[in-house]
Amino acid sequence: MAGRVPCNTCAIICSHVKAKPPRPRRIILVRHGQSQGNVDECVYARVADPKVMLTEQGIAEAEECGREIRKMIERDGAHDWKAYFYVSPYKRSLETLRSLAKAFERSRIAGVREEPRLREQDFGNFQDQEQMKIEKAARKQYGRFFYRFPNGESAADVYDRITGFRETLKSDIDVGRFQPPGEQSPNMNIVIVSHGLTLRVFLMRWYKWTVEQFQGLHNFGNGKFLVMERGYGGRYSLLMHHSREELQKFGLTEEMLIDQEWQNHAKPGELNYDCTMTGPGYFTHLDDHQESLLEPC
Repeated sequence: MAGRVPCNTCAIICSHVKAKPPRPRRIILVRHGQSQGNVDECVYARVADPKVMLTEQGIAEAEECGREIRKMIERDGAHDWKAYFYVSPYKRSLETLRSLAKAFERSRIAGVREEPRLREQDFGNFQDQEQMKIEKAARKQYGRFFYRFPNGESAADVYDRITGFRETLKSDIDVGRFQPPGEQSPNMNIVIVSHGLTLRVFLMRWYKWTVEQFQGLHNFGNGKFLVMERGYGGRYSLLMHHSREELQKFGLTEEMLIDQEWQNHAKPGELNYDCTMTGPGYFTHLDDHQESLLEPC
C-alpha cells in the first residue's frame, strides 16, 4: 500500500525511541539541624549567615534524621534503592548533609549537588539585632510573603529562584540524571537539604499553593523532614506518606488536603479541573445561572 512504512523501518525507528526513565520514588525535604543562630540570634551580628554552624544538638538531630530516612526507605523492601542529594551551600546545611549521610553506605549514595538556589532567605549581611526586631515587626504588618528585608530578599524573591531550581529538578527527573543508563531504578530517593522558609516556598511552587495558603504554613522542626512520595499515577503527594492530621498541623487546609488526595492518583501532566484553589475559588461571587452583563454582539 502506498505510503506504508516498511516493517524493518518501523523496527529501526522504534529502536531509537528511548523509554522514559522511572521517576524517583520520593522527594524528601530536610530542614537543617539546630544551628548557632537558632539558639542565639546575636550570632548573625558577627558571623556571616552562610558560615553559621550546627550546634552539638543540631549534629545529633541530623544523624537521627538520616537514620529515620533510611528506616523509611528500607520498609519498601527494595534491594536496589539509592539516594541522591541536593544541598544548600550554607555551612549548617552541609553539616546536616554530612551528619545524616552517616546512616548510608557510600554505595547507597548516587550523588550530591550543591545548589545555591536552595540557600536561606537573605536577610541582609551582618544583622543588627535591634534593627532586625524592627524589620520583623514591619514584615508582620506588611505581609510575610512580600516584605523584602533591606539589602536582602522577600519570600517572593525566594519563590523566583526556587522556580528555577524546580525546573532543573524536573529536567533531572525527566532525563534520569541520577543514575547511569542501564542502572535506572524506580527506587531512587531524592533528598533536598535546605532551610525552613526555602522548603515551604518549594512546596508552594510545586503544588501551586496561593500566597494566603503559604502564609498559613508552619516551619519544620530542626532536623525534621517532609516526604513527597510517588503516587499510584506517578505524581508526588504528601498524603502517600503523611497522615491528614500531620499535614493539618503543618498548615494544610481542607482544600489543600483534597488536592493532595487527587495527587495520590493523578498522572504527570494532568490538571485538576475540580480544584477550587486554581480556578473556581476565585469566582465564588458569580452565579452560575446569572446572565452576562455584556451586551450581545
